[in-house]
Amino acid sequence: MTQIHCRVCEGAFYTDPILQFSNMPKAAQHFPDIDTLQDDSGVDLEVCQCSACGLVQLSNRPVPYYKEVIRASAFSAEMKEFKKNQIAEFVIKQSLCGKKALEVGAGKGEYLSLMVEAGLDARGIEYAQDSIAACVEDGLQVSKDYIDDPGQQLQGAPYDAFFIFNFFEHLPDPNSTLRALHQNLTPDGIGLIEVPNFDMILKNNLFTEFIGDHLFYFTKETLRSILERNGYEVIECKEIWYNYILSATVKKRQRVDVRNFDIHRNKLRREIHEYIDSHNRVAVWGAGHQSLAALALLDLGDKIKYIVDSAPFKQEKYTPATHLPILSPSSLNVEPVDAIIIMAASYSDSVARKVRSGFDPRIHVAILRDSGLEEV
Repeated sequence: MTQIHCRVCEGAFYTDPILQFSNMPKAAQHFPDIDTLQDDSGVDLEVCQCSACGLVQLSNRPVPYYKEVIRASAFSAEMKEFKKNQIAEFVIKQSLCGKKALEVGAGKGEYLSLMVEAGLDARGIEYAQDSIAACVEDGLQVSKDYIDDPGQQLQGAPYDAFFIFNFFEHLPDPNSTLRALHQNLTPDGIGLIEVPNFDMILKNNLFTEFIGDHLFYFTKETLRSILERNGYEVIECKEIWYNYILSATVKKRQRVDVRNFDIHRNKLRREIHEYIDSHNRVAVWGAGHQSLAALALLDLGDKIKYIVDSAPFKQEKYTPATHLPILSPSSLNVEPVDAIIIMAASYSDSVARKVRSGFDPRIHVAILRDSGLEEV
């Protein structure tokens, strides 16, 4: 069954495929011999684009060997030297020497050996048994595995870094692979993901780049999008290797550090409570969302006499959660207070001037600033 929606975001494809190719090779690694030649037939490739996230992809099913990495002439002496320098520079730049790294889709260890040479405690996973045997024979740490479960626990985890070299575009469920890797990384884990550059393919009209092995055709924009939606911060995404490859360096996204919120909240609570305790009757001016939150979060419900607000639709009502009466500004004359705390955000200074010029000058006035309570 062909794919009818985006494999990444599940959005709908545009109604018509953007390209259709007839009688194409079944796969890049499918070579019939004399005995099977008469049974060989081409396939039709349908190239679609997601109308939601924009990702270009085949609607065809993956090739039978999609779990395996096969590198042939592409791993030339020139490529080996390029990769050797690239990996060594990456290890130095990211301070990874001696750290644990995982290559997803290790093939026969062509790149994994360069990782070890660069000083990484590198291991790989591969699905093809003959490739695993070749790695083991060369003294590399490789196990048979394929990542297709978001909750998958990987042997040797957690890893400090991971690498996926021109294998990501083959995976029918790349979200699951990225999510599984995310949970098998250290908190500051980093990764290097490389795919064919569809920006360059488009620019140079390289229609021969389409093949059944490659389910996805990533631009910088769509590569960044899938990485970010699966929990990664994209540090860098650049074109390499004569612009044929997009190389993305990613970092495991961290939870936002909000520890200072509690520190700041306790500071404001202490300042405001001390201010209230030094006066007999205190009102608050402002019933906006920040004021409402402050009343609740700073435990002011039983400390404040009432709330003043200029908006008629709020007057004669009560603050949610803290249940303080909301009155019109004229109430300051009817029910006088000793002090007023202004919580009116960007309007606070304007309100302070209004209080000073229009009400009892003996009223103490303070403004709740971002930095703390300021008496004016």
